[in-house]
Amino acid sequence: MKMWALCLGLVLAAGAATETAWAHGERSQEPYLRTRTVQYYDVHYDKQTVKVNEEFTLVGKFRLMEDWPDAVSLPETVFLSAYAPGPMITRVESYLNGMPARQSFSKLELGRDYEFKLVMKGRIPGRHHIHPLLSVKGSGPLVGPGQWIEVTGSKADYLMPVTTMNGVKIDNIEFYGISRALKWYGVWIALAAFWLLFWLVRPLLLPRWMALQKGREDVLISNRDITVGVILGVVVVAISFGGYFYAKQEYPYVVPLQAGTNKIDPLPKPAHSVEVSVLKASYDVPGRAMHVTTRMTNHGSEPVSVLEFATANLRFVNQQAPGADKAVSADYPRDLVARGGLGLSDQKPLMPGETRDVKFEASDALWEVERLVSFLTDVDSKFGGLLFFVDKSGNRLMTEISGPILPTFTAL
Repeated sequence: MKMWALCLGLVLAAGAATETAWAHGERSQEPYLRTRTVQYYDVHYDKQTVKVNEEFTLVGKFRLMEDWPDAVSLPETVFLSAYAPGPMITRVESYLNGMPARQSFSKLELGRDYEFKLVMKGRIPGRHHIHPLLSVKGSGPLVGPGQWIEVTGSKADYLMPVTTMNGVKIDNIEFYGISRALKWYGVWIALAAFWLLFWLVRPLLLPRWMALQKGREDVLISNRDITVGVILGVVVVAISFGGYFYAKQEYPYVVPLQAGTNKIDPLPKPAHSVEVSVLKASYDVPGRAMHVTTRMTNHGSEPVSVLEFATANLRFVNQQAPGADKAVSADYPRDLVARGGLGLSDQKPLMPGETRDVKFEASDALWEVERLVSFLTDVDSKFGGLLFFVDKSGNRLMTEISGPILPTFTAL
């Protein structure tokens, strides 16, 4: 008994010590899905504590990576939503590039950026991990950075009022029509039970099999059976058509479930003032550090400095860059910000027209915690991410980088 108590205590202690780990199901996804498909950035949650029925907003952008993996279906059909551990929140509104995102979108372009907005409200009290979510047909959900949202209050107070097209006001659509649906279930269950019991009171398998063996098929179905079957058939048809005509009379204006897709243009291409090519990339397994050698060319008119490397929702910020203290907003999940930051071989700003080879190091235990190092065992062993720059005016520039990566085993 003491051993069981000790084991239970250890389990509870481990759960309490690693509370955030219970939420991160995205860690089970393959690294190539998280680093080379959809890169989320500028993600903001306007609130971290809401009451039941109180709304909160999630905004951000994402880049569909140019180096899309061959093993993943292209974003021919996508659907924007929010991920939560069950129906804990209600999605009130959703927008993609300002267009309502009630339906799926088709043929999004690789190498381009899109802006999203999700308006949600609390439904069930508790502490829930909420993510932006882009579902790609044939590939599944691709989630963005998740934040803990505390929902307070009582579930009994939850309301979802709706006004229909013809002006009917519904106080709470969550329970609207349930009683009527249950009545219809009762009608069909009663008819099915009657038909089943009608045959169950008759001789079943063995007597009927014996009649067949004797060639007496004529005794299997009586005139009464035929009469009851015909009457029941007429009743079923009458109820079906009667219910249809009643519904048409009661609800003359109906909208079917929407199955079409919308098309949308990506955000305008930003001024591509910094060109970056990956010359060499490796991952130091014992040191838990990614080393990338790049060739950077500044095509802009102002000097720029490397500010940040972002991949799979992880952010590695160069603390020596201008504006590094404001690079990560206060509402961004802190467990996705690398404490090790971003190290550069050369911190001097890249001057206009200059081309320079720069090596950066993204070192942190997050590579292991987020289970991203298994990209080394992929058949193509490639990585991807976004490299951000900042000029002297504080303007931020973004460049997509990708390339092959190999493991190294440097002795510590």
